[in-house]
Amino acid sequence: MKYRTMGKLGVQASAFGLGCMRFNGAASGDSTIDEQKAIALIRQAIDGGVNYLDTAYVYLDKTSEIVVGKALRDGYRDKVTIATKMPLGAVKDRASMEALLAEELKKLQTDHIDFYLMHGLNRKEWESFKAIGAPAFFDDMKREGKIRFKCFSFHGPYEDFEYILNDYDWDMVQIQYNFMDIDHQAGEKGLKLAGEKGIPVVIMEGLLGGRLSRAPENVQALYDAFPVRRSAVEWAFRWLCNYPEVSVVLSGCNEPEQIAENLRIFDSAEAGCMDAQELQLIENVRQAYLDRTRIGCTGCKYCMPCPNEVNIAGIFSAWNNISLYCTDPAQDWGLRRIKEQAHGADQCVGCGACEAACPQNLPIIEKLAQAWSELG
Repeated sequence: MKYRTMGKLGVQASAFGLGCMRFNGAASGDSTIDEQKAIALIRQAIDGGVNYLDTAYVYLDKTSEIVVGKALRDGYRDKVTIATKMPLGAVKDRASMEALLAEELKKLQTDHIDFYLMHGLNRKEWESFKAIGAPAFFDDMKREGKIRFKCFSFHGPYEDFEYILNDYDWDMVQIQYNFMDIDHQAGEKGLKLAGEKGIPVVIMEGLLGGRLSRAPENVQALYDAFPVRRSAVEWAFRWLCNYPEVSVVLSGCNEPEQIAENLRIFDSAEAGCMDAQELQLIENVRQAYLDRTRIGCTGCKYCMPCPNEVNIAGIFSAWNNISLYCTDPAQDWGLRRIKEQAHGADQCVGCGACEAACPQNLPIIEKLAQAWSELG
């Protein structure tokens, strides 16, 4: 296992961090997690050199922290650092923050949390939490030894990321990043900014929720033609590890074979591990994915709100994503929400208000009907 120094913290972390959000449910159906299997997977990873575990209060119906706590009995707690997250939706005041942290410490069966994150923080929430004393709470808990490092995870636009990062003395940040997200959310600019400040970065969604692990035919053809043969998973992880600013790459695993494969991949993936030809391959792969785009909608939402409440941008986004990554429309969360809320293209009456507002002059009415038909 390769280890990396986490920026200004000086902590040595395994390049592979085990994400504890995606464990399989029990076969009996009476539990969110098959506890014995999950515990075995966690300990397999630790025995293989992983020393960074990532969980959160809300993961797996609030059971993930409990299972992690059980897995870290028998001396395993001393071998790892734990990252978990404050559920921002449950935060009302200082008392609620203290109660939530106490509950998480109990579930994890530990007296301290190494990396304590504000979960999915955005600028508006940050301003609200500052007003109720969140910075002082984090500072106090660090001083008392209940947490070691003050952190946040992020899924918003770069401008919000830059503001939050510069507004407080953060110890670590966790961002979504992969070779399809270089200009999305915090993106490469955010990664570089944190690196310049010496703030370690932990990566989530390195495989984009598993979508980059299953290459469509035109992408697989590029991988197959390259002189060095690697799986799509390995290419995605090596590309991330090539960045010196990246401290840890999180990966969720459901099978012992996946743990073993990740241990192998991260044993040779380090900063500077990719040469110019390999980096160009990933550029070509990114373009091959983008070539599968069905409609050039930028998501500006000038076409909305629709008089009949059609979620135009959401439908086009789902259409593009399903095409890019060959995913099942029935499994697309965004599309399910659109259908549940009755904001589908079947509500369109062809009034044309959207097309008049579209800065790209897209044939929205025609493409909405096509998209809705293909998406079932």
